Amino acid sequence: MTRIDHLKIGFIGAGRLGKTLARLFSSRGLSVIAIASRNAAHAKELASMLSDCSSMSAQQVADVCDLIFITTPDYALQASADAITWRPGSFVVHCSGATEVEVLNKAATDGAFIGGFHPLQTFADPDAAMQSLPGCTITIEAQEVQLNKTLVTIAEHLNCRINCLPPGARARYHAAAGYASQFVNVLLREAAVIWSSWGGTEHDAIHALMPLVRGTLASIEQLGPVAGMPGPVSRGDAGSVAKHVKALAENQPGMLPLYGMLCNETVSMALESSRINPEQAAHLRALLSHTGGPLAQKPDTPV
Repeated sequence: MTRIDHLKIGFIGAGRLGKTLARLFSSRGLSVIAIASRNAAHAKELASMLSDCSSMSAQQVADVCDLIFITTPDYALQASADAITWRPGSFVVHCSGATEVEVLNKAATDGAFIGGFHPLQTFADPDAAMQSLPGCTITIEAQEVQLNKTLVTIAEHLNCRINCLPPGARARYHAAAGYASQFVNVLLREAAVIWSSWGGTEHDAIHALMPLVRGTLASIEQLGPVAGMPGPVSRGDAGSVAKHVKALAENQPGMLPLYGMLCNETVSMALESSRINPEQAAHLRALLSHTGGPLAQKPDTPV
């Protein structure tokens, strides 16, 4: 196994992501020795949380560290890399999901090896992320063999799963992650708005719906998103769908287009798994044709 205990690790960027990773690395025995941030107070604060760590300029971090994680916002990644003279042979890694590794080309030109290390987890609360990050997936992109091995070893040291990504796929990868994270927020917000129509609160809705959400996720994990799909569309229950459409049209008409779009995609998934037949699909699509949601562009034939 590649040794990582001897590495001198530094961070450029002391926001939520940098703070979480630096603290987690240090708690797992890795040597985080340097922190830089455009806000010097943030760098000092983070460095004070770690053992034998100092705050310094970004150039100084590059000068003294073997492995540097750039955890600035995406818009600042290239400017941060371009402003530094990098040591040949050092490892320079960004932690963005959507931005290609090539934004670090200045470091590569200087002789450093570049890569990406993206934890597939949310970081709204660094303290909570410290607990949730172990066990999550970390997506790694690095063409240089030793850097790749080093990042894989660090991910394994954190008890994380590893996903290796080829060059040019980061935007698609990040879009896929968005479907599983931010769009869940959108759907639950929509559910809470409907819930409020009879006097319930958002808190009431989330409290009531979370067990259902967890059960759905458990089914997806066990059976997959198609076979594990619940709900009236998956059963061909056109009567329930008609009631939904009527109720939304009368109370929340602005929600109908999204409802129709999602239901049409659900029809396609139900056909794919042969849960419904083409006749049932046609009936459901006819009910949904007045919602304003685009029909899924898939043939109504079971796979």
